[in-house]
Amino acid sequence: MKIKSIELFKVPPRWLFLKVMTDDGLVGWGEPVVEGRADTVKTAVEELSSYIIGQDPMRIEDLWQVMYRAGFYRGGPILTSAISGIEQALWDIKGKFYNAPVYDLLGGASRDKIRVYNWIGGDRPSDVREAALQQIAAGFTAVKMNASEELHYIDSFSKVEKVIERIATVREVGGSDFGIGIDFHGRVHKSMAKILAKELDPYRPMFIEEPVLPENNEALKEIARYTSAPIATGERMYTRWGFKDLLQQGIVDIIQPDVSHAGGILETRKIAAMAEAYDVALAPHCPLGPIALASCLQVDACSPNAFIQEQSLGIHYNKGNDILDYILNPQTFEYQDGFVSLPKGPGLGVEVNEEKVREAAKIGHTWKNPVWRNEDGTVAEW
Repeated sequence: MKIKSIELFKVPPRWLFLKVMTDDGLVGWGEPVVEGRADTVKTAVEELSSYIIGQDPMRIEDLWQVMYRAGFYRGGPILTSAISGIEQALWDIKGKFYNAPVYDLLGGASRDKIRVYNWIGGDRPSDVREAALQQIAAGFTAVKMNASEELHYIDSFSKVEKVIERIATVREVGGSDFGIGIDFHGRVHKSMAKILAKELDPYRPMFIEEPVLPENNEALKEIARYTSAPIATGERMYTRWGFKDLLQQGIVDIIQPDVSHAGGILETRKIAAMAEAYDVALAPHCPLGPIALASCLQVDACSPNAFIQEQSLGIHYNKGNDILDYILNPQTFEYQDGFVSLPKGPGLGVEVNEEKVREAAKIGHTWKNPVWRNEDGTVAEW
């Protein structure tokens, strides 16, 4: 069996799907995308295709090594996301060949289901009480929300008070056991992150996420002095080499690699195993589409330290289209009591609605995140 061709589909709201075809008719799907850079990743996948077309799709590790190492320059969001989507599609093919879920080929399941959370509040968090109540009514036992809007290096305490008010509201309606993930989104600089971490601690967050940008991870050790909440980061970190120093320093409690960014399914499984050796939990990042989510669930299934999974159903980014629109078996993502069962189908476990994908690709998208500025006109982190 050889890889015959690839095809890419840029579909709303902000996703890029990849179809890999073999000469004996097997098809694999992947989701290689960087949010806001879909065209750039599309080009990267096309450039990498010369390494895989004509090759045996079953040799996933070897193909990954070639794509990652043969080009001399490596890593970063674009190249690693391109590799990630290709790798997902190869696992989809391999699972279909053996008529088994991918996790069965990675050692088998270590669980029956995985807890999931949903987003509330949007980019500029608002109406969180009603949104939290809706998620509770839908059966979710945990949510995630942005902590703040833009914050300058040193900013007003009134903005901090607004954050506290929103989190207190969600804690009030959710009760003591309700999980609240608070995403700082890298918007907050070290000085303000220390204040927020301290002030939010009484509300017992499930975790605080990306308190600072990953290029400032050395600040996490100091921020940890101000909170007992678990600290999470990793959505903008790539491959096991990107996580190595972070784990060795012992300054995080939860890592959040993205299976569409960090290197793919097996690479994320390797990162999870490294984290397990440091007694660190796994909570894969995934505000993306159904192929990316299915890929995450394969990793969750065989990673004992996975404790919760992000997913994008109804997220504020999904305007016009949502994750169930592009698959023929939406029951794969049926959430019950805050959990989702493991996919049972072969490969990634999702049946892509190719007709719908092709129709949507005619529309495409040009999604970009907004450019934010502080009151003084300086660019702020989004």
